Amino acid sequence: MSDEKTIKIKLVKSVIGTKKKHRDTVVGLGLRKLNSVRELEDTSAVRGMINKVSYLVKVI
Repeated sequence: MSDEKTIKIKLVKSVIGTKKKHRDTVVGLGLRKLNSVRELEDTSAVRGMINKVSYLVKVI
């Protein structure tokens, strides 16, 4: 791996019935289907997005 810090997130709850902005945030994180996993840079912007939809995702 490179020297960059990364963070792995997993979509653990469906976005059906959630607010439009929260659905857009999940898509912005690159998560599509339930149980999908993405590894992203550990930046303050990504942390803020994770914090916004913390009830839908899990940091692994």
